[in-house]
Amino acid sequence: MATDPSLVEAIRSVSRTMVRELGFMGGDFAGTDLSPSAVHALIELERGCATARDLGARLRLEKSSVSRMLRKLVLAGDIQEEAGQEDGRVKRLSLTPAGHRRVAAIHAFARTQVAEALGRLQPGQDRAVLEGLRLYTGALASQAEDLPPISPIEIVGGYQPGLIARITEMHALYYARASGFGQRFESVVARGLADFCDRLERPRNGLWTARQDGKILGSIAIDGEDMGEGIAHLRWFIVDDGARGGGVGRGLIATALAFADERGFAETQLWTFAGLAAARHLYETHGFACVEEKPGTQWGSEVLEQRFARPRPATAHPEPLMTQ
Repeated sequence: MATDPSLVEAIRSVSRTMVRELGFMGGDFAGTDLSPSAVHALIELERGCATARDLGARLRLEKSSVSRMLRKLVLAGDIQEEAGQEDGRVKRLSLTPAGHRRVAAIHAFARTQVAEALGRLQPGQDRAVLEGLRLYTGALASQAEDLPPISPIEIVGGYQPGLIARITEMHALYYARASGFGQRFESVVARGLADFCDRLERPRNGLWTARQDGKILGSIAIDGEDMGEGIAHLRWFIVDDGARGGGVGRGLIATALAFADERGFAETQLWTFAGLAAARHLYETHGFACVEEKPGTQWGSEVLEQRFARPRPATAHPEPLMTQ
């Protein structure tokens, strides 16, 4: 049976309003400083012990997202981990006394929120709301059961068709928003990346992409030729907006640095811009330090360019550098 398009749009509009009013768009949620997923995780754990995998399946969250959320809840003292009886490697999760108090406060807040909203309705309309929500969520749940499971994100080396365009697109969109760069920046990225891909088969160079269901969500490269003998140039490091915060960036940079160390480069360097705090923190946690700063306009607007350097760790066991 065909659905009235105007009804579809009306339901979408109501759903957006409900999401905003319930606090899913940010700020306080359920009277706490927690994210919606963390609140739902606590409520699920109130029903009994569970594993991280159980929670991921119930909440339809990726493994990395569940791990970060649980780590915060453990540090906050709301949940505790215990080794499973059958397999000590599997951690069983449960609420602490503080976690039980937190969930009780969440329930109290939510009950008050719902009761106040229902109190503004006419007699009998509250039952209509309940029945409508039951029907609608039941339909959504049956639809979700037909969806395929979320695929893992994999880091893959080498070229694939569309790679130059996709990496250029991610750079152009991010830096247009973060730094105001435009066509000039995009053209420079595209030209440099295309030239590099022509040299990709040489043993000093490497390129890796983070992919999910064939889509590129991030990239990084080691150019072992353009900065002189013994120096690896880390280039084209970018993670798509939708994949940030899930460990993709850490995986990419660890892969690239392992390649540089194995190839025997004495140092890895990169150029970036001041103001990208999250990226700088990631570089510094992987052993980079800022060694040079200078104003630059090569990208179309003036920024404070920064050069970071990281010496090869003394524990690395490099392969001999091959000559071209």
